[in-house]
Amino acid sequence: MRRFLRIPPAYYVFAVLLLVLWIARPNMLNPNVMGIFVRQMVPLGILVLGQLLVMRVRSIDLSGGGVILLINYTISSGVFPGASMTFFIVLALAIGLAVGLFNGLMVGVRRASAVIVTLAVGIVLVGIVQYLSSGKPPGDVPGMFADIYNTKLGSLPTPVIFWVAVSAAMSLFLSRTVFGRYVTSVGESVQAAHFSGVPVARTVVLAHTLAGLFAGVAALVQTASIAVGSVRVGLDLPILAVAATILGGVVFGRGEGGVWGPFFGVLSFALLFVVMTTFGVDEPGKLIAQGLIILLAAILYGIRSRST
Repeated sequence: MRRFLRIPPAYYVFAVLLLVLWIARPNMLNPNVMGIFVRQMVPLGILVLGQLLVMRVRSIDLSGGGVILLINYTISSGVFPGASMTFFIVLALAIGLAVGLFNGLMVGVRRASAVIVTLAVGIVLVGIVQYLSSGKPPGDVPGMFADIYNTKLGSLPTPVIFWVAVSAAMSLFLSRTVFGRYVTSVGESVQAAHFSGVPVARTVVLAHTLAGLFAGVAALVQTASIAVGSVRVGLDLPILAVAATILGGVVFGRGEGGVWGPFFGVLSFALLFVVMTTFGVDEPGKLIAQGLIILLAAILYGIRSRST
């Protein structure tokens, strides 16, 4: 029973949804069809990599939606006419790093509440976009974004391959580097990490900075996926990122978990959308299903805590 409870709920949810889909609509398991749905979840999957990192150091980041929206507006508004792909990539990463660094300094150095700081930053970024755009969608995204987003390597969409590669790199980074050991130490006990010589504040600042970087990457992929400017894009992703991260075994305030659990948490949401769409469930039903899955994960974590 203890071994069962130690496995992240994301794996069980993914297996159950896959079984349901295989029984009810086996034709939906076609690699081309599944590739379309999974490709749509890549921005969320990349944002989750940053979220799991900050949650493992007992923090949280809710500003990712604002970062994605601001970068989408910057690319699609025509402020930089004729700019190259390299320019937009550097600009997006710089915005993400700047926001992440600010969050990290406020949380790790100033000891402000991570929830309040990152939520406020996200709201400010959304307000800036609303002011600059006057509430109207800006324009179209340069065609080079869609051209890259729609490419494939064999039968696999390039964004999916990119997501898997970045997740694998993140897993190695956390398991093989000194910073990864710092993250584990801070997550297990802030006080013990401090007295062991771990630079706690610096670790938290770097975790938030990297989370901002991942938000910038997610913004580039999200912008390429919709190929148009928007004043609402990405605003629901931070909550979904927290949900997928928790489903994958990274619990807020505990510092546990790895990379592949949240990875399958994102895949579980992708399968959930496929199953709900197949059975004709509308958007409110999908939200209810997401909430129930997260509630089930919380119950399993509670049972595991009592058993240990």
